[in-house]
Amino acid sequence: MLYDVVVLAYGAESDRKLGVPGEELVGVHAAREFVWWYNGHPDQVNLQPDLQSSDTAVVLGQGNVALDCARILLRSTEELATTDIAEHALVQLRESRIRRVVLVGRRGPVQAACTAKELREIMGIKGLSVKVRACDLALSPADLEEMKASRSHKRVYELLVKAAGSKLPVHNGSGGRELLFVFYRNPAEILSSDDGARVAGVKLEKTVLQGEKDKPQRAVGTGEFEEVSCGLVLKSIGYKSIPIPGLTFDHRQGLVPNSKGRVLRSVEEGSSFVAGLFVVGWLKRGPTGIIGTNLIDADETVESIVEDWTSGGLGSQSSSCPPGSRGLQELLEERCISIVTFDDWLKIHSAEVALGSEKGKPQEKIICREEMLSIAKQVSSQTP
Repeated sequence: MLYDVVVLAYGAESDRKLGVPGEELVGVHAAREFVWWYNGHPDQVNLQPDLQSSDTAVVLGQGNVALDCARILLRSTEELATTDIAEHALVQLRESRIRRVVLVGRRGPVQAACTAKELREIMGIKGLSVKVRACDLALSPADLEEMKASRSHKRVYELLVKAAGSKLPVHNGSGGRELLFVFYRNPAEILSSDDGARVAGVKLEKTVLQGEKDKPQRAVGTGEFEEVSCGLVLKSIGYKSIPIPGLTFDHRQGLVPNSKGRVLRSVEEGSSFVAGLFVVGWLKRGPTGIIGTNLIDADETVESIVEDWTSGGLGSQSSSCPPGSRGLQELLEERCISIVTFDDWLKIHSAEVALGSEKGKPQEKIICREEMLSIAKQVSSQTP
């Protein structure tokens, strides 16, 4: 054993599936893929989202990631050019025909998953008309109770009410940009073009909220449908964690089974703990919440570590100490696994900043792994 304690914190880097017909059509992407594309992630450099066939894009979901996608699609490229957006994405966005983004949510404005900060930021985009249908803003007694219990939900709702009363001109196809929030709609099908080759729209089922007292309201389909035409669909309906070899994993919930952060040996009730192995964040509880939620979550796991430490349940109580990072480095060398140290990363970052300064940007992302590793290797060879 190399360490007394190992904390699993690798989050959720895969995507939930919609499970509707047409999900695999060309022009339908996970929001994660789109975010990786404009951020210069090597795995999504060649994504090629369709920004040409229609002036409308549909984003399924209304969380912060959905707003991020909408902001990139609707913000002027003159402004984007001063950020660290990847150059290949900026080139394609300059040719984009998209002027209207529809953000679709299964529930209502009170249940919208975005934060007030992110919503306020996108509402501040110059020349952007943010629209909400007035009929979607009606509140039920259950909605009022939710807002009483959550100040953040109340702030988001108030911002959406403000958007609904905005007098900015609506999208008219002449170059104006519009963000439309559509609530109480659930995607039922991704519609294909006449030749069946690519996405042409989304079929949405109208929903209503139902729920028992003191329980979250859930969206229930009404059997009424409507269609939205578009050339691009981004799915921002949540992430899921992925298992790693040798690790117990609950495939149904998409997380590592645990009790207060202590990893369990199996998903069965009453399972024993794996001594010294802990988990935090989305991998621990599922892909919900923001940084503040993770802080509370991490506190619980740390309390479990301290409790096990003080009770003598961890390996450090033995006479010999584990080798730690020195032992890990020896193991990696034995297996011929190359690593990039933090110092190496700093040099890669420095190279990106230098490239960006030539273009008036904070940095220019290096999108080729081989180039990044080459920079790291050069740096390492110069280190005394």
